[in-house]
Amino acid sequence: MACFDLDSSQLFSNTHSIDSSFTLHFERSVSDEFLATPNACTSTQTQSVSNIPEPPPLPGASQARNSFSEKLKGCNFAPDETRRMWDKLFYDGYEADVRVVTDDDGVILAHSSVLGINSPVLRSMLEQPRAKGGFRCIRIPGVPSEAARVFIRFLYSSCFDRDAMKSYVLHLLVLSHTFSVPCIKKVCVSQLEQALLTTDNVVDVLQLARQCDAPRLSLLCTRLIVKDFKTVSASEGWRVMKQVSRSLEQELLESLVETDSRKAERARKAEERKVYVQLHEAMEALVHICRDGCRTIGPRDKMLKGSQAACGFPACKGLELLVRHFSGCRTRVPGGCANCKRMWQLLELHSRMCAEPDSCKVPLCRHFKEKMQNLSKKEETKWKLLVRKVMEAKGTISAISARRHLIA
Repeated sequence: MACFDLDSSQLFSNTHSIDSSFTLHFERSVSDEFLATPNACTSTQTQSVSNIPEPPPLPGASQARNSFSEKLKGCNFAPDETRRMWDKLFYDGYEADVRVVTDDDGVILAHSSVLGINSPVLRSMLEQPRAKGGFRCIRIPGVPSEAARVFIRFLYSSCFDRDAMKSYVLHLLVLSHTFSVPCIKKVCVSQLEQALLTTDNVVDVLQLARQCDAPRLSLLCTRLIVKDFKTVSASEGWRVMKQVSRSLEQELLESLVETDSRKAERARKAEERKVYVQLHEAMEALVHICRDGCRTIGPRDKMLKGSQAACGFPACKGLELLVRHFSGCRTRVPGGCANCKRMWQLLELHSRMCAEPDSCKVPLCRHFKEKMQNLSKKEETKWKLLVRKVMEAKGTISAISARRHLIA
């Protein structure tokens, strides 16, 4: 059996009266003790004492009162004995004055005060005059008597059996909406979210969630349908839904298409970002090779050894091969060789990102700086966009590296 805590307003309905009486007694005792005067005082002293204004409240008195009230508000625990007492009241029907009747001729005894205080709908139904024998009669149609019994019992003790909840959770969801009992609706949504929502019943639950004003449950159902559409579309609930609600089917199919589009867009952006990251790494490796040298390739003024330690630039090895090909290719002109064309583009991209062309050791850096002035507006816009994307990738990489350094 699972139990859910009642709201504090139900358990401590006299919280304010307890709080106010406690505070009043405390303040009076303090003020009386503070203003107490000896019996030997003269009349003059007594008159002067009487003219003394009442002192302000002690520091922290109001704060203590507020904290005490907050503690009472946050105390939602009901002992097991209390829950058993409410269950006994429900099962025994002691002094019951209401009969709850279901379609299968089930009769549940209840108390009008308990029903009315938990449900405004039931309260309005109980305004009818008493029938013969002193009982009022309420009919709950459309649900089995056991589901109605679980519903009424929850109004008494906020308790339910898990097997009963598993069997009647959809009936309880409908009853909680029909009779405006939000605490039961919250429990039903929680139980469905945690364990009772499956690919077999998700379509039925979605339709009920929309009719019962349960937006969170509706969202959970839609996500499950989109996530496992192949299995859900083969269920009996989907087949019935197609016949009775074509608009809902169309809406779910549109959600599926939209989700697939978002996935494709995320994959495209991830692949695009991967290219920009590779370009950024290539720019770093190019500067490294032309300035410091790497393994067997580098500036003329440095002697390099093939047994040099492994390079820390990921793109260095591939770029080294590309530079060697570029230096020895006989069709070096742009467009004549695909590898040479790629090298020309890397050199031009570097020149657009380089802030020190006068001291830069990368070949043709100044040449491409001068060439920029003769480009068309369309080409210039294209290059600026590429540089911005690569620089954004560079900034993200730097931020991640710095974060990893701090964590380490």
